[in-house]
Amino acid sequence: MSLLHSHTISEDALADINRQLAGLSAQQRIAWALEHLPGTHALSTSFGVQSAVSLHLYARIQPDIPVIMVDTGYLFPETYRYADQLTELLGLNLQVFHPAIGNAWMEARLGKLWEAGSDGIARYNQLRKVEPMQRALRELQVQCWHAGLRRDQADTRKHIAFLDIKDGRFKLHPIADWSDIDIGAYFLQHDLPEHPLLQQGYVSVGDVHTTRPLQPGMDVSQTRFFGLRRECGLHFDL
Repeated sequence: MSLLHSHTISEDALADINRQLAGLSAQQRIAWALEHLPGTHALSTSFGVQSAVSLHLYARIQPDIPVIMVDTGYLFPETYRYADQLTELLGLNLQVFHPAIGNAWMEARLGKLWEAGSDGIARYNQLRKVEPMQRALRELQVQCWHAGLRRDQADTRKHIAFLDIKDGRFKLHPIADWSDIDIGAYFLQHDLPEHPLLQQGYVSVGDVHTTRPLQPGMDVSQTRFFGLRRECGLHFDL
């Protein structure tokens, strides 16, 4: 198969590719994308509680792939240390991008946006996550964005395809069909270090002021953004 291009591929052809990818392993999906999709490829990561799986998969297949991390400036200290640990352990080609406006300046201008309800959180996410991520994709000239999204992570993700097109570029989700059991088994099989906050009850880790540990009686969706939003806008506008 020759190289595919996001601006010329038909919906039917994309659907056919997804049917083919469904029969492959995550490793085979990654290898297929690297062979058949053109231009620069990059993997995004939050260095969250499950990020080590995707990072390890790619480190074994394409060790020099750019790994994009958006540093909002409000991450947990444990996340920064975990990023350092995994970067050294896996030899990652880490590319860190920051928001265009600093934390203090943003708060001076706009206040603590995360305290301003759903609209405030949406504005915060746009400034501190979406804008730097889009800039990273542009500056690195990424034509295929790889991400570790999974269908059972949230209702907003239950229909994600293995291969999609977003903003004119390919987007690959090689572990879209993995379960929590698959993730846990991979951690054990490859002896990967866990995020330090996992043992403190955090099932998802973002910024310090919009992430809470899971407590009895809570739904997982309530651990992020006070339950007002599930997605930050990087992958879906929800």
